[in-house]
Amino acid sequence: MSRKDAELVDKLAAAVGIEPEYYDNWGNKHITSYKTKKAILAAMGISDIKAALKQRQLRPWNRLIEPVMVVSVNNQPETIPVHFPLDEGQEKDVTLTWYLEDETGNKNKGEIKGITPVDSNIIDDSRYVRVELPNETNRDIGYYKLNVQCKTPAGELSGFMRLIITPDQCYIPPSRTWGISINLYSIRSRQNWGIGDLSDLKDIVQWVSKDLGGGFVGINPLHAIPNKMPYGISPYSATSRLFKNFIYLDIRNISSAPQFQNLLNSPEFAQEIENLKTKELIDYENTASLKMKALKAAFSTFNLNTAEGAEFKRYIDSEGRALESFATFMALEEHFKKDNPDLYRWQDWPEEYHHPDTAATEEFRKTHKKEVLFYQYIQWLIDKQLKAVSDKTKELGMPVGLYHDLAVGSSGGGSDAWSYPDVFAFGVNAGAPPDAFNLNGQNWGFPPLIPEKLKESGYELFIQTIRKNLKYAGALRIDHALGLFRLFWIPEGMTPHEGTYVRYPYEDLLRIIALESVRNNVVIIAEDLGTIGSEVRETLLKFGMLSYRLFYFERDWNTFVFLPPEVYPEMALTAVTTHDLPTLYGYWTGRDIAVKHQLGIYPDDEAVQKDLSERQRDRQLMLDALRDFLPEGFPQNAQAVPEMTPELCLSIHTYLARTPCKLVAVNLDDIMAVIDQQNMPGTIDTHPNWRQKAPLDLKDLFTNEQAKNIALMFKGESRS
Repeated sequence: MSRKDAELVDKLAAAVGIEPEYYDNWGNKHITSYKTKKAILAAMGISDIKAALKQRQLRPWNRLIEPVMVVSVNNQPETIPVHFPLDEGQEKDVTLTWYLEDETGNKNKGEIKGITPVDSNIIDDSRYVRVELPNETNRDIGYYKLNVQCKTPAGELSGFMRLIITPDQCYIPPSRTWGISINLYSIRSRQNWGIGDLSDLKDIVQWVSKDLGGGFVGINPLHAIPNKMPYGISPYSATSRLFKNFIYLDIRNISSAPQFQNLLNSPEFAQEIENLKTKELIDYENTASLKMKALKAAFSTFNLNTAEGAEFKRYIDSEGRALESFATFMALEEHFKKDNPDLYRWQDWPEEYHHPDTAATEEFRKTHKKEVLFYQYIQWLIDKQLKAVSDKTKELGMPVGLYHDLAVGSSGGGSDAWSYPDVFAFGVNAGAPPDAFNLNGQNWGFPPLIPEKLKESGYELFIQTIRKNLKYAGALRIDHALGLFRLFWIPEGMTPHEGTYVRYPYEDLLRIIALESVRNNVVIIAEDLGTIGSEVRETLLKFGMLSYRLFYFERDWNTFVFLPPEVYPEMALTAVTTHDLPTLYGYWTGRDIAVKHQLGIYPDDEAVQKDLSERQRDRQLMLDALRDFLPEGFPQNAQAVPEMTPELCLSIHTYLARTPCKLVAVNLDDIMAVIDQQNMPGTIDTHPNWRQKAPLDLKDLFTNEQAKNIALMFKGESRS
């Protein structure tokens, strides 16, 4: 590596958003190495550094119009720039014609004959000019298509821009309310097949709203996943964030056809269902296999020439290319897995199928129409059942309704990456640098999106992802909201210590979220835990996104004292814990510490003792903070309270109810006194991550005294 090479790489890295340095959790500065920059540039599809720098020097002069412009509805541009080559003296011979089309298909035409450039530039002996197209009309929020045609003596040029006009803030909930967050997969009921389903969710919505007076039900991501051990069962390890996991379907009533009903009622099938229900842990693979068998039986009798068939066709039309691509991917995956069941990635398929638009893929789509249609049928069924749950929340008058969760990314071997390969950075993984909670850092195992390519595509995948996850939601939590500003990239073959941050066009992304939020009346909750920085939180607040505040972490970190309720922010959702952290009952007894010690996660006994000592300190600090919320006569010394109690649990939630936060979420696991957390970070199959079933089935849950007491408390705090 010469000094000149290093300088060129540094210059290009800065241009594409690669941070030259960052500060870790302890305030230490890390310089991004030449090796890391080169690897990240390669993952962005850049191999010729000089050519890439030259290309950026030419922008925006060498293309007629930018691919996308995202603007505030309150600050719309008076002009839109176009650039093109033109020799001196030819200005009067230029004709510019443009059409601005709204989402209903209405078009406005503009034309200029003879131009007056507002600027010019000489690049490689060629003259380029900039002309400003007038944009004098203030338009409503939405998506617009701007088509520009330019005729010059040298020839004709054309270009397309997506103009996105957005509100300045997301939808904000009109009142304070509370709700219950559940892990849908863990739900037990007499009707489900060993994993919670959408009918269970509908019943829980009814219970939370009608019996408890809650305003929302929060659920884990429903993204499509492999449903295969050990790496394919996390709801945050999506193969697609655009479409849903069929394992959550209630299969029982999707078809009245005798063939389907006979299958479900056969003794063998009924026994398989019973086996799944009685297993201690969720069996994703066999549940998925059994549901797939039933779905194929239902589809084999499905008649497209009926009213229901017409509804299905309308759904296909409304979902367009995204659904067709997903269904094609699923059909191809099934096709290739017949010979090799262990195939996980489309990169292992024959190369001619590595893109949705190849001739081979198109031929497969034509010759396997039924298989592609089957996977579209599955998503239609999910859409119908999820809509029924959403409709129930509206019928009940819930102020928020369903509170969905959007994972931070999707698998490089999944359908999103196959359908939109140009915007994914293959060769790197997203993650997090080492910090106090993960000394070795985190590698999340999925490719990040390339900021420049995302913009070049008009943000299509990002728009689709937000839009599809807002559908049927009243609130949406965006996991790792820092990733909208900067994301930590780790080149393959390197450790998190060698990674660095890459910047994203955060204002464009936040504005798109705000547009979709306002259009759908959906509250946005930005998961802003960790070392996110005050400037990021301030920007999220500016755009009307709720902060995500956990009781465990709302402390004065100089003294470790828990912050009083009144200092919590109003624009926030608050809760005690998450799936990645100990439940209240597990936290109090140090169950998480014991499990990590047993699994060998700690480097030595000294680290174990440190955590035990800090937990003992924190339990006492918690009691001190709760002094005015505890029942009369409750011990003031934490050593006199060896286990979490329903009274202490209620006091903690009363504490959160007194905060000014817009939303308070109660974790169902804490209502049921669950000891083990749903996911133990740093483990794969040594801990039953994502597989634990709830200790109570729905019938018993709906008469749970702790739930009733919490509901009464919230009613008394005027949150119902």
